Amino acid sequence: MIGRTRSMGLHRLANLTLAVSCLALGTFAFAPAAEAGCSDSPSAGIDWSGCRKRNLILSGYDFSDGNLNKADLFASDMRETKMVGTDLTRAIMTRVNISESILTRANLSKVDGGRMVLHDVELTDSSFEKAELFRADFSRSNLTNANLNKTELGRANFSESNLTGAQITFTNLARANFKDAILVGTDLGRSWTYLTQFEGVNLSQVSNLSQQQLNLSCGNSDTKLPAGLTAPAKWPCGSDD
Repeated sequence: MIGRTRSMGLHRLANLTLAVSCLALGTFAFAPAAEAGCSDSPSAGIDWSGCRKRNLILSGYDFSDGNLNKADLFASDMRETKMVGTDLTRAIMTRVNISESILTRANLSKVDGGRMVLHDVELTDSSFEKAELFRADFSRSNLTNANLNKTELGRANFSESNLTGAQITFTNLARANFKDAILVGTDLGRSWTYLTQFEGVNLSQVSNLSQQQLNLSCGNSDTKLPAGLTAPAKWPCGSDD
């Protein structure tokens, strides 16, 4: 009888040990993924998703193919960086200076980037869809085939920029400046062009620009228009207050 009781106790102990082992293995298997390496040094493929990197000097680094989704980069100096294919979705980039950088195929959708400085930036095939870019400065940048649909671009500066093939539909372009910009095959369909500055700009090869949009914008005798559109009797251009 004593031997049988002992045997049953050992059997229960074995079952309990097995159950604990299985629980430990299950906990390990379903453990949450490791957190982003917020303390990691900048490098290609870096994971700074959700990291706070405000007011830092980050110029000259290579962030290509990195994950900076929802990163807080407020007012950081990111000049001369390389960010080819980098994910910056929903990043906070207000007042970030990213001039003279390479952001080919970068994803900046839904970025909060008011007053960003983007002088002389390579932005071919990049996406800014639904981004907030009030007063952003894109002067002399290459935005060939860029996606700027549904973007807030009020008072943005595109002077001397290349917007060949760019999509700029359903976008706020109120008071944006396109002086000397290249607009070949650029889609401006359904965008808000209140006092948008087209003085001297060649618009002859843009697509989906309506007469109503043109009537709201600023132009002059040197503005070249698409076929079928005519200059308003008086351009509604006043002082920029």
